[in-house]
Amino acid sequence: MSSIEIDTVSMHYTLPNGGSVHALDNVALDIRQGELVSILGPSGCGKTTLLNIVAGFLAPSGGAVRVDGQRVTGPGPDRGMVFQQGALFEWLSVERNVSFGPDMAGKKKSQTAARVAELLKVVGLTGFESKPVYQLSGGMQQRVALARCLANDPGVILMDEPLGALDALTREKMQGLVLRLWKETGKTIMLITHSVEEALLLGERLIIMAPRPGRIVKEYRLDFAEQALKQDPRKVKATQEFVRTREEVLSMIWSMEEAIMGHDAVTETASA
Repeated sequence: MSSIEIDTVSMHYTLPNGGSVHALDNVALDIRQGELVSILGPSGCGKTTLLNIVAGFLAPSGGAVRVDGQRVTGPGPDRGMVFQQGALFEWLSVERNVSFGPDMAGKKKSQTAARVAELLKVVGLTGFESKPVYQLSGGMQQRVALARCLANDPGVILMDEPLGALDALTREKMQGLVLRLWKETGKTIMLITHSVEEALLLGERLIIMAPRPGRIVKEYRLDFAEQALKQDPRKVKATQEFVRTREEVLSMIWSMEEAIMGHDAVTETASA
């Protein structure tokens, strides 16, 4: 498994009109091997930008990201990505989607077939191997996306709103699946979400980011994920401690959103 070191990362975007956006400012975060960290914040706080820098899709303006001590300079097989939309090959079967990475890496067909069968069993898709992805529900497609990511055996899994497009019931079921996969595989997971409940339930650590520019303002260490592995997650969400923490975080995020809206209103008035 792999550790992640985010070392004072900053990001500036240059705009077509010559201006710039200060998206991230000196973000520093160490994620231990096998840890599940959720990142939460209002819109525009740079969550996805930070995830894309860790993935190697973007180069930071300042600072560095290291995985197991090696500086990230681009995408690599040590990091797998699960997007909000599965980014699957919809015309291919479930089995061929999951085996795509190992096939491209030149792995033996016999080894890949056994691994794919194992992963489809883990995510509850045994019997759907030959189904084209476009015939599956949204929840099942996300299961395929998780299996495809795991098939490449990355040390780090990066999740960008992986359950955001699902209906409420499917989303709760998938939260339980993410927890089980994390515990069974021991992968290091960095999860971006806009759902406070989801961030609290899934994260061993919860990182709160504030915008303009994006920076870390608070960190929680939580045991709700461990509790949810031992009992119905809905019972965990109903506990006094979960509700208290949820309301505290919601209040914090809401205050930030109101500040952003106020700032935007002032900016729009001044430029009118």
